Amino acid sequence: MEEEKFKLLRRFQYSSEAIIYQGKLESNGIEVYLRDNNIVDSNPLYSNAVGGVKLFVQTEDFDKATEILGDISLYSVDDDNQPIKCPKCGAEQVEMETSIDGVKSFFRVVFLGAFALLFSKYKYQCQKCKTEFN
Repeated sequence: MEEEKFKLLRRFQYSSEAIIYQGKLESNGIEVYLRDNNIVDSNPLYSNAVGGVKLFVQTEDFDKATEILGDISLYSVDDDNQPIKCPKCGAEQVEMETSIDGVKSFFRVVFLGAFALLFSKYKYQCQKCKTEFN
Protein backbone atom coordinates (compact mmCIF):
# COMPACT_ATOMS: atom_id res chain seq x y z
CA MET A 1 0.00 0.00 0.00
CA GLU A 2 1.39 3.39 -1.01
CA GLU A 3 1.81 6.00 1.71
CA GLU A 4 -0.04 9.31 1.32
CA LYS A 5 2.16 12.13 0.01
CA PHE A 6 0.34 14.90 1.91
CA LYS A 7 -1.09 14.87 5.42
CA LEU A 8 -3.73 17.20 6.90
CA LEU A 9 -2.10 19.57 9.38
CA ARG A 10 -4.85 22.07 10.28
CA ARG A 11 -8.30 23.34 9.31
CA PHE A 12 -9.29 27.02 9.21
CA GLN A 13 -12.59 28.87 9.00
CA TYR A 14 -11.25 31.34 6.41
CA SER A 15 -8.53 31.16 3.78
CA SER A 16 -6.87 34.33 5.14
CA GLU A 17 -5.96 32.41 8.30
CA ALA A 18 -4.62 29.49 6.30
CA ILE A 19 -2.50 31.78 4.11
CA ILE A 20 -0.76 33.22 7.18
CA TYR A 21 0.22 29.74 8.35
CA GLN A 22 1.14 28.77 4.79
CA GLY A 23 3.58 31.68 4.62
CA LYS A 24 5.15 30.72 7.95
CA LEU A 25 5.68 27.13 6.83
CA GLU A 26 6.94 27.99 3.34
CA SER A 27 9.44 30.47 4.82
CA ASN A 28 10.84 27.46 6.70
CA GLY A 29 11.14 25.39 3.52
CA ILE A 30 8.00 23.26 3.94
CA GLU A 31 5.79 22.66 0.93
CA VAL A 32 2.13 23.45 1.64
CA TYR A 33 -1.07 22.55 -0.18
CA LEU A 34 -4.41 24.28 0.56
CA ARG A 35 -7.72 22.61 -0.23
CA ASP A 36 -11.23 24.11 -0.42
CA ASN A 37 -9.90 27.67 -0.18
CA ASN A 38 -11.54 28.67 -3.48
CA ILE A 39 -14.92 27.34 -2.35
CA VAL A 40 -14.71 29.25 0.94
CA ASP A 41 -13.48 32.40 -0.82
CA SER A 42 -16.41 32.32 -3.25
CA ASN A 43 -18.89 32.11 -0.37
CA PRO A 44 -17.65 32.09 3.26
CA LEU A 45 -20.91 30.49 4.39
CA TYR A 46 -19.78 27.27 2.69
CA SER A 47 -16.87 26.93 5.10
CA ASN A 48 -18.75 24.79 7.62
CA ALA A 49 -20.29 22.68 4.87
CA VAL A 50 -16.92 21.69 3.39
CA GLY A 51 -15.07 21.47 6.69
CA GLY A 52 -13.14 24.71 6.30
CA VAL A 53 -9.94 25.44 4.45
CA LYS A 54 -7.57 22.51 4.85
CA LEU A 55 -3.79 22.94 5.10
CA PHE A 56 -1.76 19.91 4.05
CA VAL A 57 1.99 19.30 4.26
CA GLN A 58 4.11 16.47 2.91
CA THR A 59 4.03 13.47 5.21
CA GLU A 60 7.77 13.59 5.89
CA ASP A 61 7.47 17.28 6.94
CA PHE A 62 4.48 16.78 9.25
CA ASP A 63 6.43 16.65 12.53
CA LYS A 64 8.60 19.65 11.63
CA ALA A 65 5.51 21.66 10.55
CA THR A 66 3.71 20.78 13.79
CA GLU A 67 6.72 22.01 15.76
CA ILE A 68 6.91 25.28 13.80
CA LEU A 69 3.21 26.02 14.22
CA GLY A 70 3.41 25.07 17.89
CA ASP A 71 5.56 28.15 18.44
CA ILE A 72 2.74 30.42 17.25
CA SER A 73 0.47 31.62 20.03
CA LEU A 74 -3.23 31.05 19.38
CA TYR A 75 -4.07 33.74 21.91
CA SER A 76 -3.61 37.51 22.20
CA VAL A 77 -0.28 39.04 23.18
CA ASP A 78 0.66 42.57 24.28
CA ASP A 79 3.14 44.95 22.62
CA ASP A 80 6.05 43.11 24.28
CA ASN A 81 4.86 39.77 22.82
CA GLN A 82 3.80 38.55 26.27
CA PRO A 83 0.48 36.72 26.72
CA ILE A 84 -2.39 38.90 27.93
CA LYS A 85 -3.74 37.54 31.21
CA CYS A 86 -7.33 37.54 32.40
CA PRO A 87 -7.78 39.99 35.29
CA LYS A 88 -10.26 37.64 36.98
CA CYS A 89 -8.66 34.18 36.81
CA GLY A 90 -5.15 34.92 35.49
CA ALA A 91 -5.44 32.55 32.52
CA GLU A 92 -3.47 33.29 29.35
CA GLN A 93 -6.16 31.91 27.02
CA VAL A 94 -7.40 35.36 26.00
CA GLU A 95 -8.75 36.27 22.55
CA MET A 96 -9.45 39.71 21.11
CA GLU A 97 -12.97 40.42 19.91
CA THR A 98 -14.48 43.34 18.05
CA SER A 99 -17.36 44.73 20.05
CA ILE A 100 -20.17 46.71 18.47
CA ASP A 101 -22.26 47.83 21.41
CA GLY A 102 -25.71 49.36 21.71
CA VAL A 103 -27.92 51.65 19.69
CA LYS A 104 -25.09 54.02 18.71
CA SER A 105 -23.27 51.23 16.92
CA PHE A 106 -26.45 50.13 15.18
CA PHE A 107 -26.92 53.61 13.72
CA ARG A 108 -23.25 53.77 12.77
CA VAL A 109 -23.65 50.58 10.77
CA VAL A 110 -26.89 51.77 9.15
CA PHE A 111 -25.60 55.22 8.20
CA LEU A 112 -21.90 54.62 7.70
CA GLY A 113 -21.87 51.04 6.46
CA ALA A 114 -18.42 49.48 6.47
CA PHE A 115 -16.90 52.67 7.90
CA ALA A 116 -18.61 51.79 11.19
CA LEU A 117 -15.84 49.29 11.80
CA LEU A 118 -13.47 52.21 12.27
CA PHE A 119 -15.49 53.20 15.34
CA SER A 120 -15.70 49.74 16.85
CA LYS A 121 -14.01 48.98 20.15
CA TYR A 122 -11.72 46.08 20.92
CA LYS A 123 -12.41 43.87 23.90
CA TYR A 124 -10.72 40.76 25.17
CA GLN A 125 -12.47 37.61 26.35
CA CYS A 126 -10.97 34.92 28.54
CA GLN A 127 -11.63 31.51 27.02
CA LYS A 128 -11.43 29.87 30.45
CA CYS A 129 -13.86 31.94 32.58
CA LYS A 130 -15.54 33.96 29.73
CA THR A 131 -14.75 37.31 31.40
CA GLU A 132 -14.73 40.29 29.00
CA PHE A 133 -12.35 43.19 29.62
CA ASN A 134 -10.64 46.09 27.81
